[in-house]
Order: sequence, then C-alpha cells, then structure tokens
Amino acid sequence: MGLLGDVMRHPSDFVPLLQVYMLSREARRLPQDPSFKFCYSVLNRVSRSFAIVICNLRGEIRDAVCIFYLVLRALDTVEDDMALPDEKKLPLLLSFHTLCYDRGFSMDDCGTGDYKELMEKYPLVVDAFLKLSKPYQDVIVDITKRMGAGMHDFIEKDEVKTIKDYNLYCHYVAGLVGVGLSNLFAMSKLEDPKVFASPNLDDLSNSMGLFLQKTNIIRDYLEDIMEEPAPRMFWPREIWGKYAKELDEFKLGCNREKAVECLNHMVCNALSHATDALTYMSKLREKSVFAFCAIPQVMAIGTLAVCYNNGEVFERVVKLRKGLSAQLMVKTKSMEDVYRIFLVFARDIGSTAQTLQMKGSDPTVEDVLKAVDAIEEACEDGLKTMGLGGTMKAKNGAGAGAELDSQPPVPIVVRLFVLFFCVGYILYAWNADAVRVSYGVRPGAAGPMADMVHKLLSLPVLFYAVTVGILGKRIGSPEPDPIQPRRR
Repeated sequence: MGLLGDVMRHPSDFVPLLQVYMLSREARRLPQDPSFKFCYSVLNRVSRSFAIVICNLRGEIRDAVCIFYLVLRALDTVEDDMALPDEKKLPLLLSFHTLCYDRGFSMDDCGTGDYKELMEKYPLVVDAFLKLSKPYQDVIVDITKRMGAGMHDFIEKDEVKTIKDYNLYCHYVAGLVGVGLSNLFAMSKLEDPKVFASPNLDDLSNSMGLFLQKTNIIRDYLEDIMEEPAPRMFWPREIWGKYAKELDEFKLGCNREKAVECLNHMVCNALSHATDALTYMSKLREKSVFAFCAIPQVMAIGTLAVCYNNGEVFERVVKLRKGLSAQLMVKTKSMEDVYRIFLVFARDIGSTAQTLQMKGSDPTVEDVLKAVDAIEEACEDGLKTMGLGGTMKAKNGAGAGAELDSQPPVPIVVRLFVLFFCVGYILYAWNADAVRVSYGVRPGAAGPMADMVHKLLSLPVLFYAVTVGILGKRIGSPEPDPIQPRRR
C-alpha cells in the first residue's frame, strides 16, 4: 500500500507528512526573475529535500546556496556521466569553474532527465550566478575549481584503493561543499565570522560533508554497481578486500554474510565523523542555517541505523520510512533535538552491535561500539552543558529506535482525519447504490461483487477507525520502532 500503508501503521506520521508537503509547496513558489525561476524550478526537481531546506534560508544567502548547489550539481553531472568520453570529460572538469562566467556555455550530450535540462539551460544558472554579490561568486568559483581538480584526479584512477583515498575523494565531492557553505554563512553575517574563522573549522566542515557522502555511498551500493555502461564504485578496496575478491560479489545472496560484515565496516568508518558533525552544529546560531545543516545530518545518522547489519542494502536502495523522514525534518529545530535524535539512532546501532558481539559474528563490532560510545558521550555532554541532562534509557528493554517515536497517543488532528475518512468510506460502502443515484448513475452499475468487496473492506476500516480515531491507539506494538526492520 506504500505511503498510505505506512500512515495506517504509523498514524503519527500524518501531521509531519502534511507539514513537509506544505513546506514543499512553499519551496515550489518560484521568483519572477527568469534565471532564478529556472534555478529554483530545477532545484525542486533534482532534490526536493534540499530544495525545502534551501528555500527556508533567510535573505540573500538563499540565492547564493541555491546557485552553489546547482553549479556543483552540474559539475557532478559531468563527472557521473559514464557515456561522456574521458577526452572531453577530463579537461571540462578542470575548467568548469571558468564557465560560471560564460553565458554561452551549455551541453546537450550530458546527463539524463532533469540533469540534462540543467546542462542544456546552464546559461540561466550563469545569469543567476552573475547577479550574486562578488564575495559569494568568489567562494562558489573557488570550491568548484578545487572540486573539479579532485574529480579529475579520481577519474583517472581505476578504483578507490585505500581509506586515505576514500577520505580524499569524499573531501573533494562533499567536504569542500561544507567548507564553501561555512564561508557563505560567515559572509552573510547570519553566523558570527569570528566563530567561523577558528583554525579547526575547515576540518569540522569537511566532516559534515564526509558524514553525508559516506552515508550515500553506503546506501547506494546496488544502484552504483548496476550503473550502465560501467559502474563507478567508491567503496575502498582496503575495506571490501577483506571480505571478497571482487566488489560485485556482494550482490549474490550466497555471499550475504561477508557482504553484511563489509557493510558494517563501512558504517563504522562513516560513524567516525559524527562527533565532528555535532561539534560543528553546536556552533550554529541562526535558526534557518541550523535547520539547513542539521536536517541532512539527522537523516544521515538515521540512514546509517537502517543500513547497519541490513542485508537489504545489497538488494535495493534502503531508505528511512517517509513518515519518519518527515518527523525528523519537522522535529529538528534545536541542538537539543539533534543530540536526542543522534542518541536514539546511535543506541539503535549499539543495540544491534551488542547482539552481534554476543554471537561473536562480526569483526568490526568492537570498533562500532566505540564509535557509538563516542557519539553518546558527545550528545550527553552537550545536553548537560545545556542544563538538560543527557540520560535516555530505552523503556522496558525497547530498542533505541522506539524512543524517537515515543510520544502521546495519536494526535487529535490525526484522529479526526482518520474518523472523517473511515466514516465516509463506511457510509459509501453500505450505501453505494444511493450514492450512484445521487450522481445520476443507475443502481448496481458496479456489480454486486464490487459492492460486496467494499462492504467486506469496511469491516477492517471500522476496526481501524475505532482503534485509532476513537481510542487514539497505534496499530501494532505500543511503541513502534521507527527504524525499518533489518534482515540478514
């Protein structure tokens, strides 16, 4: 049943999903300027989630971040297009930053779908870029130049061999984004330039990017390995070589045990950046900038929790439940929220790791538990610094994931919606002929069998209406785990 089935199983998802829908509608409101109108239109199509957080930014920084994102997305489209010959791709990666000033540049042989349109209509992005103030332009050009050079170097490599190479690649394609964004925030004066001038800020900014990028690389294993005409993989041989002779062996069900061990190793590596990400976010003061930075980070730790020890990563692209993603988006408003959400997901990973430890079946479980301990310590210390206390224990042995969903019974707005929907359907099911007559349709037009099916379906709908709409109870366990079930 897809999203509808999820909402029926988790009624508390309804209000957050509605809120995110309204935010997405707001993000789709386009400016009058033709160049910015195109930029925000294509932004909504290539990344709805980023469009929401970008459009929530205040003032001129919003346009700067939008253009920054699209310029780097265009550069990434060049890098990702495996049909583009290297003799054309390599020099383009090195010179792409200069095209920020070239209103005549476009490509009709690069990318697919919305990305192809982005490349074909790139002059509109250039036009919008040239309307930004020069300090913003300089940051965008500098980061694009450095990223293009890094991508160029890795195109010529057959694979990512070492963890050092892996970190370097992620720095080029994501860490530099974090560095650039920090510079944009400081220039906008929305964040304190003095705070953002601290010596270690670039390292923290880099970790923000690496945490997101490594999560995406882990999650997208199957999508990347199946890419045509040839896959480009970024899992480092130094890690996967301990578990297989070839990286594509993990697709096969017969290799699932080793595949999951390798996956857990990759998750462990990604978790090493979480504490730096927490430190960076704790420095943010402006609400819209905070939400822009924090929402992707809580999504990342949630995605890692879903992926950890989950063999389905090798069968499909594993994602957070849409309703849970919506909850995270609307709940992440302060550093307290971030600490508590990180604690929930870190402890979910830790709970699974402890089970593996007892079985003695995973070679990286000790390192995972150390990473989880470091995240817990950072979160609890942060909460104590805020005078809030950091202890969060799962109730009655429930998994850590249940804590995120622990709240009062189904909200009254959801209960009213459920009652309205269910009562309406029940009335229709038992009065279908009368409804048809009122619309000028002859009685029995749908056939007695169809009417009987509707009447039978109305029985579980009645049960659902009473349980959720009247009693306010959730379907399933009292505190449903928001993390998707994992499977070996």
